[in-house]
Amino acid sequence: MSDQSKPHDEDNWRPSAEGEPSSGQAVPPEAGQVSPADAGARKDATEAKSAEALTAELEQAQAESTKLREQLLRTAADYDNFRKRTRRDIEDAQRKSVEKVLLEVLPVSDNLERAVQAAQKATDAASVVEGINMVLRFFEDALNRLGIERVQTLGQPFDPGLHEAVQHIESEQSPGTVVQELTAGYRINGKLLRPALVAVAKKPVSN
Repeated sequence: MSDQSKPHDEDNWRPSAEGEPSSGQAVPPEAGQVSPADAGARKDATEAKSAEALTAELEQAQAESTKLREQLLRTAADYDNFRKRTRRDIEDAQRKSVEKVLLEVLPVSDNLERAVQAAQKATDAASVVEGINMVLRFFEDALNRLGIERVQTLGQPFDPGLHEAVQHIESEQSPGTVVQELTAGYRINGKLLRPALVAVAKKPVSN
């Protein structure tokens, strides 16, 4: 066969279509596209970073929880100490108040005992009465030092905030005037401790 009958490689060659790789040549990824291997690697890296981030957040949350728990325990301990200290302070204040009252009242009891002893030897009733009156005045002075004052009654207009009327008596005094004190009333630091039991005047009934 002559050379003319053989097809030449040059005659059979034709250029590949645009973008079409020739035989035996690796196909490069187009711009903006990611190969499956790279996509898998990126996915693994992203999942690893997400796991690390979640682990870090969990550790931080646990640390904050531990810190808050310790703060709560300290607060509870401080409150318990404050409650115990407050209770002790209240008990101390109450005890001191009772002690203060007793220190003022005990001398009155001493004077009453002396008055009884003197009355047993006295031959004059007037001297006994005078001794008792002295003890009463001493007692009133002690009450005043404690901030306790006696409610005024006789000759005063009836005051339901200070007096409690238990009887009405015909009297020449103005109706509503306190004419008799049955039980003394007292105020402590301006506040009513107990009302005075009194009899109040009423208009006499005409015959």
